[in-house]
Amino acid sequence: MKEYHISKGSTFYAIGLSYKKADAKIRGHFSLSDEAKLNLLNQAKTTGVESLIVTSTCNRTEIYGFAEHPFQLIQLLCDNTKGTVEEFQKVAYVYKNKDAISHLFRVGSGLDSQILGDFEIISQLKTAARISKKHDLLNHFIERLVNAVIQASKRIKTETDISSGATSVSFASVQYIMKHVERVTDKNILLFGTGKIGRNTCENLVKHTKNEQITLINRTKDKAEVIAGKFNLIVKDYANLQEEINVSDILIVATGAQNPTIDKHIIQSKKELLILDLSIPKNVDENVQELNNVKLIHLDDLSQMTDETLEKRKLQIPLAETIIKEVNTEFNSWLETRKFAPTIKALKSKLQDFKKSELDTQRKKITDFNEEQAELISNKLIQKITNHFAHHLKDEAISTNDSLELIQKVFQLEPITNV
Repeated sequence: MKEYHISKGSTFYAIGLSYKKADAKIRGHFSLSDEAKLNLLNQAKTTGVESLIVTSTCNRTEIYGFAEHPFQLIQLLCDNTKGTVEEFQKVAYVYKNKDAISHLFRVGSGLDSQILGDFEIISQLKTAARISKKHDLLNHFIERLVNAVIQASKRIKTETDISSGATSVSFASVQYIMKHVERVTDKNILLFGTGKIGRNTCENLVKHTKNEQITLINRTKDKAEVIAGKFNLIVKDYANLQEEINVSDILIVATGAQNPTIDKHIIQSKKELLILDLSIPKNVDENVQELNNVKLIHLDDLSQMTDETLEKRKLQIPLAETIIKEVNTEFNSWLETRKFAPTIKALKSKLQDFKKSELDTQRKKITDFNEEQAELISNKLIQKITNHFAHHLKDEAISTNDSLELIQKVFQLEPITNV
């Protein structure tokens, strides 16, 4: 966005892959752990990428940033994941400038989510922006864009019904259990992993199944105990995982590891076992399906569920898109002002030079020269003149580029780029 004086010679890109073309296995190859994200940011500093944010969820991995060429961002992603450039090219997307902006609005507003109306990505965007800022990799443009997306998301959440009903994978998993498991209140449920998806799933289990036989296991036991304390649930040690699986009727895996945490060898029981894997990469090895008593459901299966709630939420899409258009228009208006801001700043500086020269002249000519009053009047005139020019440049009926060229020519200006 060089013409907007946002970045020197760089273009704003959105690169990534999502559930739309990449299955769970491929998404797993490009999944970024917290450590990998930090490595990526540090590497970005050495490759000429001046500003970016990175998100990696169960249904997408994306980088939004400024680069001379999108391959710089693609290479950063591939260098810090198991994915290859060849894999990326088969399933990925690359958006540029305003298309990249529009894409981020749809993602952050839940319209591009695997389950329509899922707003969990917003917390990811906030975290991504905060981490990038901490590493001096967040320019004013991306920061303002993320804030605009958050604003649109809040409005859609409060002004539409697009988030009513099942709006997340965690709820969809509980919905699946309630539809396919008889007498769910009597079943032994084991939740393995208490990260964000695990916490949300736990809350939905307690709220909707009315089951009091829910057991939590997490590698870090105290994290599970914090959640268990809220709902009066049982917590077991990680060392008891196999034992607990073998007495369970339902196993929900939300561990977020880079490799499978569950495989067929850990399952010794012959009783029927429903396993729901809510992780990307997959944390349940496909080999569990070799066991006749096990049924495995992955989050991609859950997202394909359709019900009345989903159909009702689809009716809210036009209203959500209207809100996005309004907020995006406001953002683009700000972006347009960036186009002429350097010239206005240069003009103001030129007028200040005129003022200084004239005041010096008058100071020598006038005996009782009123310095304070002259300064006040001069500054007010400069402000009025620059405001007048700025107002003219905002007029959609005129050519901004032609006007900028004329102003720069008349006042012999060199635009100031650091604004």
